[in-house]
Amino acid sequence: MSAEAWTTIFVIISFIVYSYIGWRSRVRDSKGFFVADRGVPAIANGAATAADWMSAASFISMAGIISFLGYDGSIYLIGWTGGFVLLALLLAPYLRKFGKYTVPDFVGDRYYSVWARLVAVFAAIFVSMTYVAGQMRGVGIVFSRFLQVDINTGVVIGMVIVAFFAVLGGMKGITWTQVAQYSVLIVAYLIPAGAIALILTGNPLPQLAFSFSDIIDKLNQVQLDLGFAEYTQPFANKSMLDVLFITIALMVGTAGLPHVIVRFYTVPSTRAARYSAGWALLFIAILYTTAPAVSAFARYNLIDSLHDRPIVEVQQLDWATKWENTGLLQFEDKNNNGKIELTPEVASNEIRIDRDIIVLSNPEIAKLAPWVIGLVAAGGLAAALSTASGLLLVISSSIAHDVYYRIIDPQATESKRVMVGRVMVGFAVAIAGYFGINPPGFVAQVVAFAFGLAAASFFPAIILGIFDKRTNREGAIAGMIIGLAFTTFYIIGVKFYSMSPWFWGISPEGIGTVGMVLNFVVTYTISRLTPAPPLAVQQMVEKLRSPEEDEVPPLSDLGEEQLD
Repeated sequence: MSAEAWTTIFVIISFIVYSYIGWRSRVRDSKGFFVADRGVPAIANGAATAADWMSAASFISMAGIISFLGYDGSIYLIGWTGGFVLLALLLAPYLRKFGKYTVPDFVGDRYYSVWARLVAVFAAIFVSMTYVAGQMRGVGIVFSRFLQVDINTGVVIGMVIVAFFAVLGGMKGITWTQVAQYSVLIVAYLIPAGAIALILTGNPLPQLAFSFSDIIDKLNQVQLDLGFAEYTQPFANKSMLDVLFITIALMVGTAGLPHVIVRFYTVPSTRAARYSAGWALLFIAILYTTAPAVSAFARYNLIDSLHDRPIVEVQQLDWATKWENTGLLQFEDKNNNGKIELTPEVASNEIRIDRDIIVLSNPEIAKLAPWVIGLVAAGGLAAALSTASGLLLVISSSIAHDVYYRIIDPQATESKRVMVGRVMVGFAVAIAGYFGINPPGFVAQVVAFAFGLAAASFFPAIILGIFDKRTNREGAIAGMIIGLAFTTFYIIGVKFYSMSPWFWGISPEGIGTVGMVLNFVVTYTISRLTPAPPLAVQQMVEKLRSPEEDEVPPLSDLGEEQLD
């Protein structure tokens, strides 16, 4: 059978499984819809967290960007994995102990302010919408190539599937679906990686093949022969300062992502939150230690397959023709010598390849079995859909729980709260579909923007909210607004309005670090210049950090008079 036929089989089977899990996990109360009844075992939550966090950016795009940037692309590996360690050690246990449903819930209660809650809701929706744009683009890319449908059609199909198990099962349905999706994506990533490692080096373990063979030496020489910098040469594509700022933005952005943080609300206890973070890090490491090898193998195979080959032969390559039909791979014989040449100069380069197709096309370039190619497509869809569902629930809960229930109608019944949540998922799916059809960049780049926005908005408010009882609502609100506004202005200006990166040449992907520092400075300064938080809030923060407290009582239980 063809790769397209295998893809169709794998996609149909996996979608049936996801839908069945969503149906079996359907819920009727708000606790099940928003935090999965707080009954998810640590190991299952670890797998779900890994799937939620390892989005289309990790599966589809990360190896591609490393393949293009070489050493400098390691910022994504370092930033994202380092950020998860930061989240596991500094934030996750305390946020679970706080016992809320969402990040805006924490911000609203910790900073005893409706306005703080609303700013956090806006930031959560803004970050999540930016992030989900990358996931929907990933869905469209997979469908457009392997099912030979229009990208827009592929996005719509993905939207329908995500909406089904998100609307029906809420967080409970999403959690158990993500456990299945992690299994699919990790198998789909490891099998072709091992097969290609065996073909190129004789070693089926990608990590060992990458480290203890001559493949990198060969790739470095090929790069030099073509006029590129060595693949392993540091700071060949980005300045040292930009690499540092992007790494920090990705790291603290990870620790501030609302759809990842909310996963730690679904476990039974603070202890389980710590264990689930450990399991998640292990599950993430399996893919992230494989990605550098996949990047190098793909770069080597791509150059070997296309460079200096007669254009007639290239046009006869089945995989090249089908990717060319998507518009994500283009050839042009600019010097009319009948051959296709890859060069570092844009004017003379005759191959244009979208970095988002590197992982998906890699098995085809290596001439692996069609069923492996289909499996990779199913894995890419699992990665994109798992994260998209988590993001959609964040958007839904931000409106249904933090705005509707906590502000507009505190007396709303369980059924009404769940109904509003489901309606909001529907709206969020429609908006996500629009961004999937009209994405603002390639997957990893768009996701990097989301990490920068999360770093500049949530991270300071959360870290100071836990470890500094003197931080007050005035400081937190001002800090979040200024950090988010500055970062958004810089990203939009440089990305869409040709503004030069005036802050020391820092790219839009790294400017979130500056926004985070601004947020910290503003929050800390204003908090010291304005009245301290109420005594009840300060006592709550002390209990939050106490090892003797398993869960902090809601602020509303402390009595309104203590907040005056």
